[in-house]
Amino acid sequence: MAVTEQGVLGEVLQELARLPGIGPKSAERIAHFLLAGDRSRAKALADVLQRAVERIHQCRECFNLTDQELCPICQDPKRDGSVLCVVETPRDVSAFERIGRYRGRYHVLGGRLAPLENVGPERLTLDALLQRVQRGGVREVILATSPTLEGDGTALYVANLLRPTGVAITRLARGLPTGGSLELANPQMLADALEGRRTFH
Repeated sequence: MAVTEQGVLGEVLQELARLPGIGPKSAERIAHFLLAGDRSRAKALADVLQRAVERIHQCRECFNLTDQELCPICQDPKRDGSVLCVVETPRDVSAFERIGRYRGRYHVLGGRLAPLENVGPERLTLDALLQRVQRGGVREVILATSPTLEGDGTALYVANLLRPTGVAITRLARGLPTGGSLELANPQMLADALEGRRTFH
């Protein structure tokens, strides 16, 4: 079903339909919910999105999203800085934080290697990751990329990059379904994979 409305409403529908998981019908329901009758919710949403666009950026240390120089996790002195969990996106950080069992810190790559989509190493935060490990204090790097062909290729690339540093390199256990996505894993599945991680070869 294509978006057929014209004018500003049509533009709203088109933008909403571009969001992940939102098809044309859902876009229409959301638009009418926000714009029919009381528009205070629409205004509140527009205001908070504007502030988010202006203030949210990447943490200078781990590349998670934050409105400060360092994200709350990097600022937290109770987090174990000797363990780094390498993930693809900020959404993966959220997935791990929901299980409440991981007390180390993170490094967000900003994606995964995808040669067919022209995503090479230079598009990811690999240099910053190497520098963090080379600074010292990191004893283990957990490779928590998605269990897909591209995720496995990224994990292998990162492992080869970090191996000369001597840091222990582990990979999440295969409690996660091959070909799946971290954000779709339920908390117990993710917790089991974290606790069952193994040395990465």
